[in-house]
Amino acid sequence: MTQFRVLFCLILWSAAAALTRGQSLEEQLRNCAGVSEVKKLEPPKGYGEAYEVQVLQPLDHQNPDGPTFRQRVYLSHLDSNRPMVVVTEGYAAPRNYLSEPTRLLRGNQLIVEHRFFGTSRPDSLIWPLLTVRQSAEDLHRIVLLMKGLYRGPWVSTGVSKGGQTTCLYRYYYPNDVDVSIPYVAPINIAQEDPRPTEFLRHVGPDSVRARIAKFQVQALRQESRALPALEKLAQEKNYSFSLGAPLMYEFAVLEYPFAFWQYGGAERLASMPGDTASGEEILRHLDAVVHFSMYDDRGVRYFAPFQYQAYTEMGYYTYDITDLKPFLTTLRNPSNRILAPPDADITYRPETFQAINTWLRYEGKNFIYIYGENDPWTASAVELTGVTNAIRMVKKGGNHGSKIRDLDPEQRKKVYQALENWTGAKVEEPPPAGSAGR
Repeated sequence: MTQFRVLFCLILWSAAAALTRGQSLEEQLRNCAGVSEVKKLEPPKGYGEAYEVQVLQPLDHQNPDGPTFRQRVYLSHLDSNRPMVVVTEGYAAPRNYLSEPTRLLRGNQLIVEHRFFGTSRPDSLIWPLLTVRQSAEDLHRIVLLMKGLYRGPWVSTGVSKGGQTTCLYRYYYPNDVDVSIPYVAPINIAQEDPRPTEFLRHVGPDSVRARIAKFQVQALRQESRALPALEKLAQEKNYSFSLGAPLMYEFAVLEYPFAFWQYGGAERLASMPGDTASGEEILRHLDAVVHFSMYDDRGVRYFAPFQYQAYTEMGYYTYDITDLKPFLTTLRNPSNRILAPPDADITYRPETFQAINTWLRYEGKNFIYIYGENDPWTASAVELTGVTNAIRMVKKGGNHGSKIRDLDPEQRKKVYQALENWTGAKVEEPPPAGSAGR
């Protein structure tokens, strides 16, 4: 038996044995083999304890005796017999918080930071070890560790890339949790899936889409006047664009329709600059919608693991430049591939998410999918077949921030009933917005 398999057996044994010794939760955590550090935190309101826990993970689960890294986990403890909600983050997890399912179920909670993000980074970023299978193995080890301490039903949830992680984790380990609630999770089936781009041709009123297209042309025509404003913004916020400010500016213009609908909607027309807008006004509006921080060198480094995963397994989207090509001066064949790590092989493996997509449609049980009607990522939402008991709720007019609380009353009722049926726990519906005690 390898060193790490022995260690993992010790993890499970020590967690179970601690329960019989009457130790405090903090002592149980500190005595668990595989836990390298436990830091006590101020618990969320209504909770008795909270901790930041560092779990030692193999960098390669297929080589458990090889290099390791520490993965950051937040635990919010209420009662060991209450439901446990696992938040499968897709990025860094810089703080502890309570997710919507945790509040609804009045449950305990684990937040698991994704490997290669935040503090959960190995000394060397070995890109081939950043796979969906490795991230699922990370979650599996942590959940088995904590199942020695928590005896209630288990729920997994995540938002956006975290929602994708919820789906892929359940694909590899379908019995680890009882219920999965992915929010706004795209299941892309191509390296640059054309469906979100096609979605943008039809979302919202024709007049809004026409105004967006007009603004894009205006922004490209005014590029020479807007670039000094971008340089000023870079000085204000200490941005650095190693790929070149003109290139990043044109990327932002192409990204604009996606960003416009992803976290907003037609109401953004009110802030869109008019035909006589200055270059600075155009630049400030672009930054408010697209955020040039994503193209700053620090942003590019932060999102590099995401770009690697997108272009090797998880898929991304592309841009339609048909009407903008005459106005582009720097970009010719735009693709977010340029933001992927330059030292990485980004050969796409389509079989990974094609298999996950098929499993979700035909075998994924006890899933509650939440989407927003106007969110471009909804174009690659899971398509239900009726073969499983999974339910999918789409918030009318909703965007990438859509939550269960935003759904219509009948939709919420269906979600609550499913949660209660699948967990055996009572849902505590929050009071309506604006009511006493909110």
